[in-house]
Amino acid sequence: MPWLDDIDPLRRPFGLDTFAEHARGLRVDQMVYVQVDTTPAYGLLEARWAAQQELPVAGVVAWAPMDDGPIVVSYLEALKELPPRIKGIRRLFQSEPDAEILVAPDVLQALRLLPDYNLTFDICIRHQQLARAIDMVRACPETQFVLDHLGKPDVRAGLLDPWREQVAELAEFPNVVCKVSGVVTEADHAHWRIEDLEPYVSHVLQVFGEDRVLFGGDWPVVTLAADYRKWVATLEQLTSTLSAAAKQKLWADNARRVYKL
Repeated sequence: MPWLDDIDPLRRPFGLDTFAEHARGLRVDQMVYVQVDTTPAYGLLEARWAAQQELPVAGVVAWAPMDDGPIVVSYLEALKELPPRIKGIRRLFQSEPDAEILVAPDVLQALRLLPDYNLTFDICIRHQQLARAIDMVRACPETQFVLDHLGKPDVRAGLLDPWREQVAELAEFPNVVCKVSGVVTEADHAHWRIEDLEPYVSHVLQVFGEDRVLFGGDWPVVTLAADYRKWVATLEQLTSTLSAAAKQKLWADNARRVYKL
């Protein structure tokens, strides 16, 4: 994971025992492990390792070479041979210098194959790439997409537009859900306040509705800005006016449905 070379707080193992310490006092029934951007040569090994973890790991979102078009089938077939916890695919686009990769013909072809394998696709991008993400989703109406981290808006700068309009447009597609995660790490790590996060969280709750939002812990990356329990408490405060049924969907039911846990 060369991206960790300059992030000392994360350059150590974070296993289930460490998570249990960080989540002490919280009820965590199930979790979904999402790939952590190993170099491609280790992608299948990471998926195999994650799929063999004990409960509460109930699902795995694995890496796959989505740039390879229909050839990705060979990799998806290999994932099928792993324990049946592989629920989705993520290939990070957030650091790509050209947003056109989101609509590259090979990428679109690969994305259209995922329903055949009963796999979702997590979209991990920055807000500057949202326009092309909309085009990507439009081109793949049968694929179930999960927008990670609200599309990584610039919370630190308080920038709402055009993120706000673009997220609302993305929410018009019924095959997209939004993971409510990553907002504290997009804010000022040392000085963020709940008021900084509120406009972003309230907007996605409004445009996606209670059936298409799901809690994301973003652990352990979240610890760069807040410990896990603080992030949970913050989101509880931001969603305190939701009905009990809507809260149940946000914290558990929607993730279970989308990832088929």
